[in-house]
Amino acid sequence: MKKFITTLKNIWGIDELRNRIVFTLTLVLIYRVGCYITLPGINPVNLTLNSGKEGLLGLFNMFAGGAFSRASIFALGVMPYISASIFMQLAGIIIPQVAKMQKEESGRRTINQYTRYLTVLVTAFQASAYIAYLRTQSAAAIAPEFGGLLFSMSTIIVLTAGTLFVMWLGEKITDKGIGNGTSLIIMVGILARLPESLLYEFSSKNTGAGVGGMLVFLIEIAMFIAVIVGLILLTQGTRRIPLNYARKIVGGAKDVNSSRDFIPLKVNSSGVMPIIFAQAIMFIPATILGFTNNESAQGVIRALSDNTSLWYNVAYAVLVIGFTYFYTALIFNPTEIADNLKRNNSFVPGVKPGEDTANYIATIMDRITLPGAVFLAVAGILPGIASLLHVTSGFASFYGGTSMLIGVGVILDTLQQIESHLLMRQYDGLMKTGRITGRQATTI
Repeated sequence: MKKFITTLKNIWGIDELRNRIVFTLTLVLIYRVGCYITLPGINPVNLTLNSGKEGLLGLFNMFAGGAFSRASIFALGVMPYISASIFMQLAGIIIPQVAKMQKEESGRRTINQYTRYLTVLVTAFQASAYIAYLRTQSAAAIAPEFGGLLFSMSTIIVLTAGTLFVMWLGEKITDKGIGNGTSLIIMVGILARLPESLLYEFSSKNTGAGVGGMLVFLIEIAMFIAVIVGLILLTQGTRRIPLNYARKIVGGAKDVNSSRDFIPLKVNSSGVMPIIFAQAIMFIPATILGFTNNESAQGVIRALSDNTSLWYNVAYAVLVIGFTYFYTALIFNPTEIADNLKRNNSFVPGVKPGEDTANYIATIMDRITLPGAVFLAVAGILPGIASLLHVTSGFASFYGGTSMLIGVGVILDTLQQIESHLLMRQYDGLMKTGRITGRQATTI
């Protein structure tokens, strides 16, 4: 405890770090306040968007920090920007010209500008869909004198401006604050639901259950902590490939033992993206089959919509494993790594430079991706298992899944930046032993 207090004093004693933390907290507070400001022409008393808490809309609501179900000016959150960023990232893999631009500083600035333009188009499209959703689910909340074309135009403009403002907040946090701004905004919105869910779980177990209910609650908390520890291990797990660097010395010979290093390959290099993709795919069959009244189709819909059913969890786990391999193959290029090693006059001991090195790295990556994909699939289905064990749905969503994976990853990344500031000024780090290593820079 004494070391913890000393570390907090050290953090607060560094002017730059203190200013960054205060700046980050201020912008996050502005974002959270904006999540409770409703759109013009909406009466929040008559607003009933309960269906926004389930299915694909529930995913949007989670990323928007609950603003989606409140018809807030930040209802679309930062998701349009993330969608545009993912599209540009995939374009860099498919289109050679974009890939070339990504390797140059001026090209990256141009891509960032294109991403912003694309964000405006995506936001305008999603805003139009959101207006139709409001009129279908909660028409009584729209003021009669503010309906029609006026409401549509004003809502599209406000939602687009809101998303661009949230995007700007994220970029400012990244530039002048602590951590990745976009990821931090998403994490704050997700974890804002945790205290309420925890209190509801406590009250549900404490009502009329006596000591037994409290014991069950304590067991749930212990399991919750164990899940967090497991997710930390999954996020931090790496496989190190040793490297040797050769340098020229007098006489033209080479000293192959001049320095040693390693390539850290992440066990879960794809982050939370496979779970997001799998969740989106799981909603497609239910959406298509929802247009028919066939009894068999309705049974399939119920099976694919219930996260506690066997078929849902099996299909979900298979999709997560498949998307883990797919996304890892998109973002990980062993040939490029081998070429960079060759240019830097480094090599893997016992492996020939060039194609052999690329094949060696690819083989190791395939091997470590399998356990990473399996553990990621287990993390994805844990909320459904928790619901089967009579944990309330709100608290069960934090037993792994998208919520805690994002939370753990962003918190570790932010702590790693704080520790870097401490170590640069010759203070002790946040831990007595070891170092906090951040995740790879992937967009959530």
